[in-house]
Amino acid sequence: MSGVLVIAEARRGELRDVSLELITAALAVKADAGGRVAVAVVDHEPDRFADRLAVDGVDELLLVPTPTEHFEAHVAGRALAELIAAESPSLVLLGFTIDSLGFAPAVAAQGGLGFASDVTALRWDGAPVAARGAFGDKLVSELEFPGKQTTVLLLRGGTFEPAEASGASPATRTVELTLDGVAKTEHLGFLEAESSDVDITKAPFLMSIGRGVEDQDNIPRFEALAELLGATLSSSRPLVDAGWMPSARQVGQSGKTVKPRVYLALGISGAVQHLAGMRTAETIIAVNTDPEAPIFGVAHYGAVVDMFEFADELEQQFG
Repeated sequence: MSGVLVIAEARRGELRDVSLELITAALAVKADAGGRVAVAVVDHEPDRFADRLAVDGVDELLLVPTPTEHFEAHVAGRALAELIAAESPSLVLLGFTIDSLGFAPAVAAQGGLGFASDVTALRWDGAPVAARGAFGDKLVSELEFPGKQTTVLLLRGGTFEPAEASGASPATRTVELTLDGVAKTEHLGFLEAESSDVDITKAPFLMSIGRGVEDQDNIPRFEALAELLGATLSSSRPLVDAGWMPSARQVGQSGKTVKPRVYLALGISGAVQHLAGMRTAETIIAVNTDPEAPIFGVAHYGAVVDMFEFADELEQQFG
């Protein structure tokens, strides 16, 4: 078909948000990639997600039923390989998730396809060009895939706005898998991993602190301020590298990608790696003493003031 093939992702009967983000990315390069976007759903009951994936610009939904209820990497891998062989897409997009990592790299390697994971930006320059972090996310590299008829990219969740269902009526086709020789499995149940810290990706209000905090002894003050404001405390990478904050609270390209309703950045200059992790927040408020700090380039509101003076005012107002 040329064009773009999106592999939607569902888990335990729920469509994951990254599926809709992949559609946004696909539509952004649709015209240059061959003018066609197909979205495939590999699931025990794929038709249950059809309405949510009916987005303007999607040309076709491919419903791929699987024999078992839960995700199986070897079945998903067979489905991906057969879809690529049948549809001949120029570009295949999946989420950079634990599920996709279980099969997509192997399919790309076996097929001699172009491949990149943890992609944070995508453009088309005669062929796909993918951006991702390099050298411990201190740099952003751009990858090209010369000579590859098909390229598989795993996109980091939270880097594209999720597409919204529009009531469109794309063509729908059921694709039957050839499962000869594929192992049969039995699902015994799920074991939930214990979480030792908060999940900042689900917080509606994040107050994030950076180098401006100056000293580890100052962090308890901002922990208390976050609690006073009803916010969840997060941080930029330097505080994690220094051992002052746990990695679970790091926002950025090498940390968590977040999209809260409000993101309050205190003493954060806004390196490109940090901006990649929070720039899609609904409202960004930046506080920094440097009027040229990059964080102001993405902020909706800003204050050129010392973060400690700003904290004084908040404590007086809400304390």
